[in-house]
Amino acid sequence: MARFTVNDVRRILRDCAGEPDSISLDSEIGAVSFDEMGYDSLARLELAARIQQEFLVAIPDEQVEELRTPDDVVDYVTPRIAAA
Repeated sequence: MARFTVNDVRRILRDCAGEPDSISLDSEIGAVSFDEMGYDSLARLELAARIQQEFLVAIPDEQVEELRTPDDVVDYVTPRIAAA
């Protein structure tokens, strides 16, 4: 079974949106909001698209806005991977 962690969020963010100026992605980012990190809604939609491609878990656009931190994304994706 595939696992999904904050490290996956970190890797995907680096690949699709780059490293933010406001915080190091190598720090504890789990509870830091995407807004605080400087990632806009487009970056979050790209994150969701990459998660769907790699982990086969769809995140509807309206749900993307509700997922405000990397921990939120992990909490959303993890049970859906287990169910797949």
